[in-house]
Amino acid sequence: MLTERQKKLLNFLVKEYICTAGPVSSKTLKKVVDLDICGATIRNDLQALMREGFIVQPHISAGRIPTKKAYKFLAERVSAQNTDEFSNFIARQIKDAHKQIAEELKLAEELMKQLSQASTALSINRLPAKDNLFEILTILGTSRPTYDKNIDIINKIIKQFENF
Repeated sequence: MLTERQKKLLNFLVKEYICTAGPVSSKTLKKVVDLDICGATIRNDLQALMREGFIVQPHISAGRIPTKKAYKFLAERVSAQNTDEFSNFIARQIKDAHKQIAEELKLAEELMKQLSQASTALSINRLPAKDNLFEILTILGTSRPTYDKNIDIINKIIKQFENF
Protein backbone atom coordinates (compact mmCIF):
# COMPACT_ATOMS: atom_id res chain seq x y z
CA MET A 1 0.00 0.00 0.00
CA LEU A 2 1.43 3.35 -1.04
CA THR A 3 1.36 6.44 1.14
CA GLU A 4 0.07 9.72 -0.27
CA ARG A 5 3.64 11.03 -0.35
CA GLN A 6 4.81 7.99 -2.34
CA LYS A 7 1.90 8.42 -4.76
CA LYS A 8 2.87 12.07 -5.23
CA LEU A 9 6.52 11.14 -5.77
CA LEU A 10 5.54 8.45 -8.27
CA ASN A 11 3.29 10.90 -10.13
CA PHE A 12 6.08 13.48 -10.44
CA LEU A 13 8.65 10.80 -11.34
CA VAL A 14 6.50 9.52 -14.21
CA LYS A 15 5.82 13.05 -15.51
CA GLU A 16 9.50 13.98 -15.30
CA TYR A 17 10.50 10.75 -17.04
CA ILE A 18 8.02 11.42 -19.85
CA CYS A 19 9.42 14.94 -20.29
CA THR A 20 13.11 14.02 -20.17
CA ALA A 21 13.15 10.38 -21.32
CA GLY A 22 15.90 9.76 -18.79
CA PRO A 23 16.21 8.34 -15.29
CA VAL A 24 14.96 10.75 -12.62
CA SER A 25 17.18 11.47 -9.60
CA SER A 26 16.04 12.13 -6.05
CA LYS A 27 17.64 15.58 -6.38
CA THR A 28 15.43 16.36 -9.38
CA LEU A 29 12.36 15.10 -7.52
CA LYS A 30 13.21 17.30 -4.53
CA LYS A 31 13.17 20.31 -6.85
CA VAL A 32 9.83 19.53 -8.53
CA VAL A 33 7.87 17.91 -5.69
CA ASP A 34 5.92 20.30 -3.49
CA LEU A 35 6.89 18.57 -0.24
CA ASP A 36 8.97 19.81 2.67
CA ILE A 37 11.10 16.67 3.04
CA CYS A 38 14.80 15.92 2.81
CA GLY A 39 16.57 14.00 0.05
CA ALA A 40 17.04 10.96 2.30
CA THR A 41 13.28 10.68 2.84
CA ILE A 42 12.75 10.85 -0.92
CA ARG A 43 15.36 8.10 -1.46
CA ASN A 44 13.67 5.94 1.21
CA ASP A 45 10.31 6.37 -0.51
CA LEU A 46 11.91 5.56 -3.86
CA GLN A 47 13.32 2.35 -2.33
CA ALA A 48 9.79 1.44 -1.19
CA LEU A 49 8.46 2.12 -4.69
CA MET A 50 11.21 -0.11 -6.11
CA ARG A 51 10.28 -2.94 -3.71
CA GLU A 52 6.65 -2.61 -4.82
CA GLY A 53 7.72 -2.81 -8.48
CA PHE A 54 6.64 0.69 -9.52
CA ILE A 55 10.11 1.91 -10.49
CA VAL A 56 13.52 0.48 -11.36
CA GLN A 57 17.05 1.80 -11.20
CA PRO A 58 19.01 0.94 -14.39
CA HIS A 59 22.31 0.97 -12.47
CA ILE A 60 23.53 1.96 -9.03
CA SER A 61 24.36 5.59 -9.81
CA ALA A 62 21.36 6.26 -12.06
CA GLY A 63 18.03 7.80 -11.21
CA ARG A 64 14.84 5.79 -11.35
CA ILE A 65 12.50 5.01 -14.22
CA PRO A 66 8.85 3.97 -14.05
CA THR A 67 7.68 0.45 -14.87
CA LYS A 68 4.50 -0.66 -16.63
CA LYS A 69 3.00 -1.10 -13.18
CA ALA A 70 3.58 2.61 -12.46
CA TYR A 71 1.94 3.70 -15.70
CA LYS A 72 -1.03 1.43 -15.08
CA PHE A 73 -1.37 2.65 -11.49
CA LEU A 74 -1.33 6.31 -12.56
CA ALA A 75 -3.73 5.71 -15.46
CA GLU A 76 -6.22 4.06 -13.11
CA ARG A 77 -5.75 6.83 -10.56
CA VAL A 78 -6.25 9.55 -13.16
CA SER A 79 -9.32 7.90 -14.63
CA ALA A 80 -10.81 7.68 -11.14
CA GLN A 81 -10.06 11.37 -10.45
CA ASN A 82 -10.19 14.54 -12.45
CA THR A 83 -8.67 13.84 -15.86
CA ASP A 84 -8.29 17.49 -16.86
CA GLU A 85 -4.76 17.82 -15.46
CA PHE A 86 -3.54 14.65 -17.15
CA SER A 87 -5.32 15.47 -20.41
CA ASN A 88 -3.77 18.93 -20.43
CA PHE A 89 -0.35 17.42 -19.76
CA ILE A 90 -0.75 14.96 -22.66
CA ALA A 91 -2.05 17.72 -24.96
CA ARG A 92 0.97 19.92 -24.08
CA GLN A 93 3.36 17.05 -24.77
CA ILE A 94 1.76 16.37 -28.16
CA LYS A 95 1.81 20.08 -29.06
CA ASP A 96 5.49 20.34 -28.06
CA ALA A 97 6.31 17.22 -30.11
CA HIS A 98 4.54 18.66 -33.19
CA LYS A 99 6.41 21.94 -32.75
CA GLN A 100 9.75 20.14 -32.46
CA ILE A 101 9.01 18.00 -35.54
CA ALA A 102 8.09 21.11 -37.54
CA GLU A 103 11.34 22.81 -36.51
CA GLU A 104 13.37 19.73 -37.42
CA LEU A 105 11.64 19.45 -40.80
CA LYS A 106 12.44 23.10 -41.47
CA LEU A 107 16.10 22.47 -40.60
CA ALA A 108 16.11 19.34 -42.79
CA GLU A 109 14.66 21.37 -45.69
CA GLU A 110 17.37 23.99 -45.30
CA LEU A 111 20.07 21.33 -45.13
CA MET A 112 18.71 19.64 -48.24
CA LYS A 113 18.69 22.97 -50.08
CA GLN A 114 22.32 23.52 -49.18
CA LEU A 115 23.26 19.95 -50.15
CA SER A 116 21.42 20.37 -53.44
CA GLN A 117 23.33 23.57 -54.14
CA ALA A 118 26.61 21.87 -53.34
CA SER A 119 25.84 18.80 -55.46
CA THR A 120 24.91 20.86 -58.51
CA ALA A 121 28.02 22.98 -58.08
CA LEU A 122 30.41 20.02 -58.27
CA SER A 123 31.21 17.92 -61.29
CA ILE A 124 33.96 15.50 -62.24
CA ASN A 125 36.12 16.26 -65.24
CA ARG A 126 38.65 13.88 -66.72
CA LEU A 127 41.80 15.50 -67.96
CA PRO A 128 44.43 13.50 -69.82
CA ALA A 129 47.89 13.82 -68.33
CA LYS A 130 50.59 11.84 -70.06
CA ASP A 131 49.21 8.25 -70.21
CA ASN A 132 46.95 8.48 -67.10
CA LEU A 133 43.52 10.00 -66.45
CA PHE A 134 43.18 12.09 -63.32
CA GLU A 135 39.85 13.01 -61.74
CA ILE A 136 39.55 16.42 -60.22
CA LEU A 137 36.62 18.30 -58.74
CA THR A 138 35.86 21.56 -60.45
CA ILE A 139 33.60 24.16 -58.91
CA LEU A 140 31.04 25.23 -61.49
CA GLY A 141 28.24 27.74 -61.34
CA THR A 142 24.92 26.15 -60.37
CA SER A 143 22.47 25.42 -63.11
CA ARG A 144 19.18 27.11 -62.16
CA PRO A 145 16.90 24.50 -63.82
CA THR A 146 18.75 21.66 -62.08
CA TYR A 147 18.64 23.50 -58.76
CA ASP A 148 14.88 24.16 -59.07
CA LYS A 149 14.23 20.53 -60.00
CA ASN A 150 16.15 19.31 -56.95
CA ILE A 151 14.28 21.71 -54.66
CA ASP A 152 10.94 20.47 -56.05
CA ILE A 153 11.91 16.86 -55.34
CA ILE A 154 13.11 17.76 -51.84
CA ASN A 155 9.86 19.64 -51.11
CA LYS A 156 7.84 16.58 -52.17
CA ILE A 157 9.87 14.41 -49.81
CA ILE A 158 9.34 16.86 -46.95
CA LYS A 159 5.59 16.97 -47.59
CA GLN A 160 5.50 13.18 -47.45
CA PHE A 161 7.28 13.33 -44.07
CA GLU A 162 4.76 15.91 -42.84
CA ASN A 163 1.85 13.67 -43.86
CA PHE A 164 3.48 10.69 -42.15
